[in-house]
Amino acid sequence: MLLAGLSSQAAVLGDVDGNGTVDVADVNAAINVMLGKAENATADVTGDGQVDVADVNMIINIMLGKITPEPGLQGYDYVWDPSSLPEIHITVNPTEWNRLLQLYDQNSGTKQYIMADRFDFIQKGDTTSIADIGLRLKGNTSRRRPEGNHGQMHEAGNTDWHHVHLGINLRKFNKDEEHTVQGVRKFVLKWFKDDPMYVRELFCYNLFRQYGVWTAPRSHYCRLWLKVDGDPSEAYYGVYEMNEPIDENYLKQRNDSLTFGTHNGNLWKCKYVGQPASLTDPYNGDYWYDDDSDDDHTYTLQTNTKRFDDAVAQLVDFQLKLNGKSRESFYQWINEVCDVDLLLRTYAVNVAVGMWDDYWNNANNYYLYFTTEDLYDYKVYLLPYDYDNTLGTSSQCGAQSDSGRQDPLHWGQDGNPLIKRILEFDDFKAKYLQYLRELVADENDLMYYLDAKERIESWHQMISPYISNDTGEDMEIVDQPAPWGNHSEYRLLDPDPNTNFFRVKAASIDSCQ
Repeated sequence: MLLAGLSSQAAVLGDVDGNGTVDVADVNAAINVMLGKAENATADVTGDGQVDVADVNMIINIMLGKITPEPGLQGYDYVWDPSSLPEIHITVNPTEWNRLLQLYDQNSGTKQYIMADRFDFIQKGDTTSIADIGLRLKGNTSRRRPEGNHGQMHEAGNTDWHHVHLGINLRKFNKDEEHTVQGVRKFVLKWFKDDPMYVRELFCYNLFRQYGVWTAPRSHYCRLWLKVDGDPSEAYYGVYEMNEPIDENYLKQRNDSLTFGTHNGNLWKCKYVGQPASLTDPYNGDYWYDDDSDDDHTYTLQTNTKRFDDAVAQLVDFQLKLNGKSRESFYQWINEVCDVDLLLRTYAVNVAVGMWDDYWNNANNYYLYFTTEDLYDYKVYLLPYDYDNTLGTSSQCGAQSDSGRQDPLHWGQDGNPLIKRILEFDDFKAKYLQYLRELVADENDLMYYLDAKERIESWHQMISPYISNDTGEDMEIVDQPAPWGNHSEYRLLDPDPNTNFFRVKAASIDSCQ
């Protein structure tokens, strides 16, 4: 039986029935969960998001004394433990590394994997080592060569390293549970390209989850090393952001009090590729599926790719109703197909952190998850994604030019209908404004500028000794937005009410009517 995000910390690992001991009753309880007769998060003793024979066997081994579990976080909570700064070490042979460089030279947008010989994940002194894993480059405008210049191959001991985003797929070449870190199969490792503060995206994802937006991916820091066999030593890439990818495993691994209820519906990645992902032109949309090619599309189906045509029909029908229903009919329909309260809460955070490169303003950077494959009977969720250009990194884009002072009720373009149509109703608008004000209120420990400052400084205290790295890039933490932004005055720690992003945003929200 698959569990939607039920990796958790039990008082006694294997004690499924909660009586303080591990015995035959726990085996029977786990079997009942596996057969779908009951639900119990603690039955997932392996922490891989599902209850199966492996969990039953582990409970038996605990009961017989063959395994002595130590108390501690399990599964995804173990990997994304906010109290720790894990290490990731990747070892690649020269042939595969040079192949990655050649793939980049042929197509800087390459999504192709190479095989890395070894992946070590070190958390609080405990090491998980995995052989033969998938490694690829990631990113859009952040794409670049991880070493040297065009055409150059790896030169041991004389290497010009560059920061790059990386994707890790531990099970790309071996589909077994040994190729996971406590059930975690994939990692997105991001350098802080547009963020001299080393904090923006992590702050946003943390805020989402603090505010009950359980759809936000997990995010935390890590330290990254890379070794090409034959080099005299590992290259230290410095402090990276370690994100949970949004994929089929993400759907299974929600471990909050609310869940999608399913993990086998249609997941779409939506971004501005040639045309905006505005949900306005259903019959002319650029639809495709994840086919492991280097191609980019506006709407890319991530799951159920063998039933692509049915998934497109569902997305098209959703857009037709989104754009075509009358006011009264829309109100009834959107309440049926969407958790509007969660969407408003999601969008309140989105606007509060200044995410201008989003659905509403730029028709970009979001996922849609339809909980079933049924043409009409589903719930749809907008999933937050890609928050590094926030917290004062601003741009002249869409309907706005100042992500701090832009009116939250007119955040984006009227032609992008999902949020605009919802906010035309007084009850929805009132909730949205309520959530915005809760986020910046000084009593809620969320985005009030002194609370934000304390949180950011605690993270800086964790990572600042480790910023210097072998790329020679991004070697200090600087309180400023991305250098290409159109509002270079914004700061996160300086309390000046005219330039502190949190104070400017609070004033903007407080002025809303």
